[in-house]
Amino acid sequence: MTSTQPPSPHDTPAALGDRTAKTPVIAFLGTGRMGSPMAENLARSGFQLRVWNRTSSRATALAEQGAFVAHTPAEAVQGAGILITMLADGPATERAANGPDGFLARCPGLIWVQMATVGARWSARLAVTAGRHGVTFVDAPVSGSQGPARTGQLLILASGPDRVRDILVPVFGALGRATVWLGPAGDGTKAKLVLNSWLVDLVEATAEVLSFAGRLGLDPASIVELLRVTPLGSPYAVQKAGTMLAGDFAPAFALKHAVKDAELAVQAAYGLGTHLPLTEALLPRWRHTALEHADDDLSAVYITA
Repeated sequence: MTSTQPPSPHDTPAALGDRTAKTPVIAFLGTGRMGSPMAENLARSGFQLRVWNRTSSRATALAEQGAFVAHTPAEAVQGAGILITMLADGPATERAANGPDGFLARCPGLIWVQMATVGARWSARLAVTAGRHGVTFVDAPVSGSQGPARTGQLLILASGPDRVRDILVPVFGALGRATVWLGPAGDGTKAKLVLNSWLVDLVEATAEVLSFAGRLGLDPASIVELLRVTPLGSPYAVQKAGTMLAGDFAPAFALKHAVKDAELAVQAAYGLGTHLPLTEALLPRWRHTALEHADDDLSAVYITA
């Protein structure tokens, strides 16, 4: 069964009052394109924040927001009650947890909220590791790109023990427009894999349709307008179609990350003895496109469609 935490206005530091005082210090690991604006929203909402990033220069700007910049993951979690990880992938997250300067051995009783997209197998593996160290594991990847991350409009796909939900309400409220609780830890990642499989298939279909229209001698922009005024065109597909035709590939969701997430979905399907034929079919060309456009938006696949 799922439950949704309704959207609520963001609290200002003054409005948080006693609630913030009762909220544990937050450690935030991974201040890249998504993590940095998320951490900024927490700091602006009045939470005490300790941050770490492998490339430390990407974390220093948060010091201006009042965050303590740690040199290691272990230092970041000192005195923290909640840990959020937003690192590149499963291996990077495991290194931060179990490496020489890892956080796990130093913080029994911690609530660990894993918010990156690491895949089903890694989510399960990290949950087991957390349990061995007396750490409560919450699997809560986010749906949304850099824009929603900056404005605190992410959708949080949370899963984990009921007993920590109330503790995390103000934290998730500073990060997203809504939180959907999906069940035991791991179900959030499963939902994210499903959503991202749909996303990449939709972008591929959009790129193919525009390319096909051009080869037929039609103005692809006229097809975008047809999609806009019919039930066939989702707002996301129409928006991406516009950026494709404009050649605007400024990254909202980098192609390299879309490829990674598509691969995670395919791997999860294989693990269940099934297949995702559409997602599997697009991956070879997407990988090829990423050789030159890894850091561009995933809409750059239009170039090779």
